[in-house]
Amino acid sequence: MLNALWAGMILIACAVALIQAISSGQGDIFVALVKSLFDSAKTGFEISLGLAGVMTLWLGIMRVAEAGGFLALITRGLAPLFKRLMPEVPPTHPAQGAVVMNLSANVLGLDNAATPLGLKAMRELQTLNPTPAIASNAMILFLVLNASSVTLLPLTIFTYRAQMGAADPTDVFIPILVATYCSTLVGLIAVAIAQRINLLHPVVLAYLAAATALVGGMAAYFGHLPAAEMQRQSAIFSNALLLSLIIAFLVGALLKRVKVFEVFIEGAKEGFQVAVNIIPYLVGMLLAIGLLRASGALEGLLEGIRFLVHGAGWDDRFVEALPTALVKPFSGSGARAMMVETMRVYGADSFAGRLSAVIQGSTETTFYVLAVYFGSVGITRSRHAISCALLADLAGMIAAVFVCYAFFG
Repeated sequence: MLNALWAGMILIACAVALIQAISSGQGDIFVALVKSLFDSAKTGFEISLGLAGVMTLWLGIMRVAEAGGFLALITRGLAPLFKRLMPEVPPTHPAQGAVVMNLSANVLGLDNAATPLGLKAMRELQTLNPTPAIASNAMILFLVLNASSVTLLPLTIFTYRAQMGAADPTDVFIPILVATYCSTLVGLIAVAIAQRINLLHPVVLAYLAAATALVGGMAAYFGHLPAAEMQRQSAIFSNALLLSLIIAFLVGALLKRVKVFEVFIEGAKEGFQVAVNIIPYLVGMLLAIGLLRASGALEGLLEGIRFLVHGAGWDDRFVEALPTALVKPFSGSGARAMMVETMRVYGADSFAGRLSAVIQGSTETTFYVLAVYFGSVGITRSRHAISCALLADLAGMIAAVFVCYAFFG
């Protein structure tokens, strides 16, 4: 999918440029295209290099959190819920623990731990699957929840915003939390309807009510404030919460007699390597996006959408962030590059820059997740997994637009 997407973007840009050159004699457009290649390569390298310090910091901190037992703590807290959501998985079966461990790692933003745990969970779920080529109910629910991407700490997005010059990189924290909760809730409800899961069970209802009250309460509180005060208080709350979590991670690790500095250094080394590994992916996607923009193809698409939006009488500022939403289900690196490009063109603290970050944090890369996880166990029939996951994607995108108008309007 990523290969076709990347090649398609480049070929479309070149085709549009050729049409313009032939029809209107704009030969200079080829100069602009070649210049965009060099500019995109330079931008991608500079951004990736700047990410090294921040990625080193956060992955070091998250390694301390993992060593301090916070992953295990969240796992124990979620276990009663998943006993009810996956009734076909015995409580003592290894699949139950692997599923909850994976989702717990996702909540903490531990991508390096979440993927291996997710693959282990799929293998364990496959041992309970009576038809190995067809996705089971438990597999589908697990995949949709992964695709909806519930993340308490979207550290990667904070990192990119900091690198792109945002005055307060964490001011999108609450909007992302609201948007990702909406995508997860819609995905869960869609799967529950398809599989006839009883979401009104007292235990399930208690978890959903608590989560909804927490997220809804924050949204309601900040929503009644004037715009300027909302941004000020939400920034204070977001930063205070992040600092509190760091302190909690550190204290928890110290209580377990973890050698916190050594553990931090281990994670920090991994963070530096992650930043270096990002360079070719980011450069590759940015050059494709740069060609689309230089050729006029991207702006032509956005102008067409703006025309429809104006016809409906809506505000059109959200259109500038739509490329991130359109690419997100297909490619995580592509959507990340779209987000970076949006922040580069319009500014990290612009409405479009913030909205693209919230969209990026609201869901996961649906087709990639399904391909990797189902492919790892030989599933060829996904049943209702794709439709439920895409419905969650749509809900996350719509929620992102509404919450950004509320917070940054």
